[in-house]
Amino acid sequence: MKYNLLGRTDIKVSRICLGTMTFGEQNTEKESHEQMSYALEKGVNIFDTAEMYAVPNKKETQGASEEIIGTWLKSTGNRDKVIIATKISGPSPGLKYIRNPLDFSKTSIINAIENSLKRLKTDYIDLYQLHWPERKTNFFGQLDYKHDRNERWEDNFLEILQALDEQIKAGKIRHIGISNESAWGMMNFTHVSKMYGLPSMATIQNPYSLLNRSFEVGGAEIAIREKMGLMAYSPLGFGVLSGKYLLKKDLPRDRINRFPQFARYNGENSRNATAQYLEIAREHNMTLAQMALAFVNDRPFMTTNIIGATTMEQLKENLSSAEIELDSDILKKINEVHKEISNPAP
Repeated sequence: MKYNLLGRTDIKVSRICLGTMTFGEQNTEKESHEQMSYALEKGVNIFDTAEMYAVPNKKETQGASEEIIGTWLKSTGNRDKVIIATKISGPSPGLKYIRNPLDFSKTSIINAIENSLKRLKTDYIDLYQLHWPERKTNFFGQLDYKHDRNERWEDNFLEILQALDEQIKAGKIRHIGISNESAWGMMNFTHVSKMYGLPSMATIQNPYSLLNRSFEVGGAEIAIREKMGLMAYSPLGFGVLSGKYLLKKDLPRDRINRFPQFARYNGENSRNATAQYLEIAREHNMTLAQMALAFVNDRPFMTTNIIGATTMEQLKENLSSAEIELDSDILKKINEVHKEISNPAP
């Protein structure tokens, strides 16, 4: 396993991160504990979760993923061996059972952190992230930004950083990050933290895969120059880049089959691109999942690649990508497909 620095900190995190949004929904507590133990054994030292998980979100399973991580930490005594990353939910009409209002006010941040700490059964969170922006902007696959002139949001970047700084000083969280953010948001947080001497965002967690390389356009330069490394989510496009749907090897339990509302990566252009990527992987004697993850793993703006698995077989295959380095011939062929079918799953 290779390791990267977490932002401007001296913390080293594995190039692969274990995502846990299936814990409590598609994975039982026992299965989840097995995944965490195996991942740690293979060198993975960072687990990512959120207060709203499991996914798909519903009141009955809200917080379940954090709770399962908490029972694993308590039963194994491995707290000092792993970096725990979690997130506070942003505004969403369908999530008011978590907290109302859902915002990034000082009160909400304190409340969210305290509840996450209880579920995680720990005294501190290593990386605390804003799950998506408060303001109305593009994320979760939205295209064509349209400004709402009647938007009530007021710039509160300073207030957010001040509230998070207080929690750092109180020892509740160690470092901070953002998620589903735009280049504008990345730079505003950077500017405010420098201007007022406040903690900087160590990471940004955005989608990145062979089907969605949009981060390269606006985010990559910022990530490199400001040391705000990417935590890539959906590197396999909800399993599409495993090739199983294309090869008709999928099962009823698989995510897109169980939850058809997750159609972001399953359009015609995505399937066409996936078919071409599959041929490249076959030519070079690797699985499509291995190639897709290996591509993400060694991007220069990458901090860690968040994988998710519902079976141990999937987890083992995904982790094997950490040992694969793609040569220039493979990268050339990948980029040829990307040029022909650019970002089919925004």
